[in-house]
Amino acid sequence: MPFLQYIRLADTMARMALRADAARYFLGYIWWVLEPLLWVGVFYLVFVVLLDSREPNFMIFLATGKLAFVWFSKTVSQAGNSIVNGRGLVGKISVPMTLFPMAVVQESLYRQAAVFVMLAALLINDGYEVTLTWWYLVPLILVYYVLILACSFIGACLVCIARDFSQMITLGVMFLLFMSGIFWDVRALDDPVKTQLVLDLNPLCFILDAFRQIMMYNTPPDMVHLAAIGAGFGAVLCVMVLIMRGGGQYLALKALTA
Repeated sequence: MPFLQYIRLADTMARMALRADAARYFLGYIWWVLEPLLWVGVFYLVFVVLLDSREPNFMIFLATGKLAFVWFSKTVSQAGNSIVNGRGLVGKISVPMTLFPMAVVQESLYRQAAVFVMLAALLINDGYEVTLTWWYLVPLILVYYVLILACSFIGACLVCIARDFSQMITLGVMFLLFMSGIFWDVRALDDPVKTQLVLDLNPLCFILDAFRQIMMYNTPPDMVHLAAIGAGFGAVLCVMVLIMRGGGQYLALKALTA
């Protein structure tokens, strides 16, 4: 399948899924931003109202991290089951196995675009200014997209091979929710060496921190570190594409019979 045709097909599948999902609910497309906003509200109630957190601007700090993390968590979780859920199509025509997680990632991209617009509105409403530093969001989002795509391909393969991996992905996402600095500031750790170690070992933590540094503090991220993450996950993505192309028949058989 030519690359442009592949992208158009994935985009068409994503748009159809978005329309079908919106048609199931009374509020329709409003849920794109309402759901993540409700999550932020729940965490705000717990950490600020009940636990009486006195960190300045904690609401914006929490919203920036959580709303950026939602892109990763929902996409990888849904993409993990994408080949299995598409087994009806797999049994009828020959299509690249990468098409199914790719369509999920594309669908999530449309949703996240609306979420980022809402996040920017929250920041501006709270007194933050849009500066030239925000241009660093372009390479940051691009690298984040590559990371999400690579993880989605890995998850789709693993769940196709053994359904148990679906539960492991859910647990892994929950683990990253608490380990990636969403509720706490990695730069507030007492030891600078420990801070750098966390940023080095957890690419997701670095990316979420970079969103805050750009949008809240007008500070550019470490572009060398960002480029290294992009190159690393770009290589992983290329390997996964080769694996899923070479093992397409095996994955299709597992999706249909397991």
